[in-house]
Amino acid sequence: MLVFQNIVRNGAATSGLSKLFRRSTRSAGALYYNDKFEPGESRFEKVLIANRGEIACRVITTCQRLGIKTVAVYSAADAESLFVHMADEAIFIGSPPSAHSYLNVDAILDAVKTTGAEAVHPGYGFLSESYIFAKKVTDLGVVFVGPDPEAIRLMGNKVESKIIAAKVGVNCIPGSDKEVRDPAEALEVAEVLGYPVIVKALAGGGGKGMRIARDDAELFEALRLSREEARASFGDDRILLERYLVASRHIEVQVLCDKHGNALHLHERDCSIQRRNQKVVEEAPSSLFTSSANLRSRICDQAIALARAVGYDSTGTVEFLFDDRSQDFYFLEMNTRLQVEHPVTECITGVDIVHQMLRVAKGHRLLYRQEDISTRGWAMECRVCAEDPQKAFGLPSVGQLTSYREPSHIRGVRCDSGVVEGSEISVFYDALICKLVAYGGNRKAVLSIMTKALDSFIIRGVTTNIPLLRDIISETGFVSGEFATDHLARIYPEGFRGAQLHETEVYQLIALASVINVKNVLRNQANVSEVVNAPFRLVVSVVDGTIVVKAQVIQKDDFFEVRLEPLSSKKSLVRVIRVMNNFNLADGIVEQNFNEQETRIFQLRERNHVGDVCLQYRGSIFWLRIRSEKAAALESAFIAAHKRENKPTMPISALRAPLPGLITSISVDAGQVVEAGQELCILEAMKMRNCLNATHCGIVKAVNVRQGQTVAEGEVILELE
Repeated sequence: MLVFQNIVRNGAATSGLSKLFRRSTRSAGALYYNDKFEPGESRFEKVLIANRGEIACRVITTCQRLGIKTVAVYSAADAESLFVHMADEAIFIGSPPSAHSYLNVDAILDAVKTTGAEAVHPGYGFLSESYIFAKKVTDLGVVFVGPDPEAIRLMGNKVESKIIAAKVGVNCIPGSDKEVRDPAEALEVAEVLGYPVIVKALAGGGGKGMRIARDDAELFEALRLSREEARASFGDDRILLERYLVASRHIEVQVLCDKHGNALHLHERDCSIQRRNQKVVEEAPSSLFTSSANLRSRICDQAIALARAVGYDSTGTVEFLFDDRSQDFYFLEMNTRLQVEHPVTECITGVDIVHQMLRVAKGHRLLYRQEDISTRGWAMECRVCAEDPQKAFGLPSVGQLTSYREPSHIRGVRCDSGVVEGSEISVFYDALICKLVAYGGNRKAVLSIMTKALDSFIIRGVTTNIPLLRDIISETGFVSGEFATDHLARIYPEGFRGAQLHETEVYQLIALASVINVKNVLRNQANVSEVVNAPFRLVVSVVDGTIVVKAQVIQKDDFFEVRLEPLSSKKSLVRVIRVMNNFNLADGIVEQNFNEQETRIFQLRERNHVGDVCLQYRGSIFWLRIRSEKAAALESAFIAAHKRENKPTMPISALRAPLPGLITSISVDAGQVVEAGQELCILEAMKMRNCLNATHCGIVKAVNVRQGQTVAEGEVILELE
């Protein structure tokens, strides 16, 4: 076991961290305007964070503000991670797989003993809801920063928690009243409940170990994959079945309790925008209750009743589903930990939830009455993840963050992250890069702030879900507040295909790209005065070939006038667009209000040696092909002269890994006949099981990998003929 003392002073990330600390310290007073404590009250001397990434950074930030020393534990994959450098001490606990590190109870307890930590904060995920871990921590005489282990046990078992909830009058979703042990038992339960059903891990949460089944075949697959995910994420593969409520709203209530019998709520959050049962966008308060204070009061009262029933004494979240058909809400589960989305609650209540967790764990009373917890404004969180939203709604992406710049300069923006430029996004852990939070006076203002923040967030090196997030927050149903947990499936029935631009937006892209090309030419001219007043005549096309235009660019005093005429149109439809000369070619962000319209934000991602320009707009990437009129004519003539008949393409016969990962199972053998849609193998990446299926019928020609083998993105797993 390795111990690194004072790693912040000696670490490579010191300069970047100092900026983070200054920003956090400066904004803490304004953000936590309602964070109550007694001056001079006792505090822990040293806290160990049994977690990693963003949440470890979040806990460390509050501890630093309070003068509490921190200890990080880390795996081999996280040796250079931000949270390791932020902590006062860091302890190596094992190899990258979670089972060998962040789920390794003995290694973490050894770290507690080695460092003399007084308390352990579990963060979220991993061991945060393991009552066994919590009990072992307390048995050492160390404080577990969370609820009593017995409360974790009662609420962590989704069957027992529903029984307790029903006893105190909380509405519950119909489902199995015990663990479902095998497929035969699952079929019996599904027959009683009726499809669709949801298969859920008894332990844990965060969308891991959860699958929806609409028939028997899907049920069998869901049972297997849910067990595997639950075992990998929580070390517990027990599952249950519940009726799946279609078109419901996911509403959760933040509760805060102490060891002196005080219990209150910090109002609700709406987490209905999900994919694969994982939250994508969260907000507080919920637009569902805008005109129904009575409904809000009822759901919050039930959350407090449940917390009191189990003697809860920390921060927790009671989750409900609101059924649109019955116009009533039903208890889903209680998360006995800090939630990923807690920042939106902090933004509207002014309470530092991590600080209050530490105070309560130290034995202090809450200094609030329920009437002290009012809400101010609105807040929204987008989970920015290393995922490709155009692949199966978000296959993970791994690699190094070659460029990384958060939009924290924008007023009303908070960024909770665990990375810096140069950080590695690993295949072993969650794909979360940053929790991007916008807060303001009302929901409309927050949507505007979030739009600007997403457009201004610079991330290079990995693919992210920013295009999807940007599309969601401008989609009509979401903007109006009319949405449910199946919203993304309904608005993207064929999957997400990137930003769909209006014709006006396409021409604005072309105009800006043309000006960028011209600015580059002007910069490289020996005598600019000879060409600055002459019109530049270009042929520009979006790379997908949908629009090809002739562009004439003339530089004026402080802007460029761009005249665009489509080559494919029989009519002469000339558009004149004014592009402000307010940027240089080194800028990452370009803001334009074409012809005095609303301001649009673009990112200048790349230019190549022939003058083509790559722009990012509304999160999506667009390449624009740009040639001078003369070059375009020569190129067209050359292509025409050498054009050959297209050869028929051979059908794809290789199954390639869509991302780096671990082959956990192979379902076929060489020589086996397979049908379209049949499972071929399971690829595990970032704690998620991805089922890879045959795209067409065929015979397995060769299997090139073995179970337990790690594969690279694009590697051929097997071949079909």
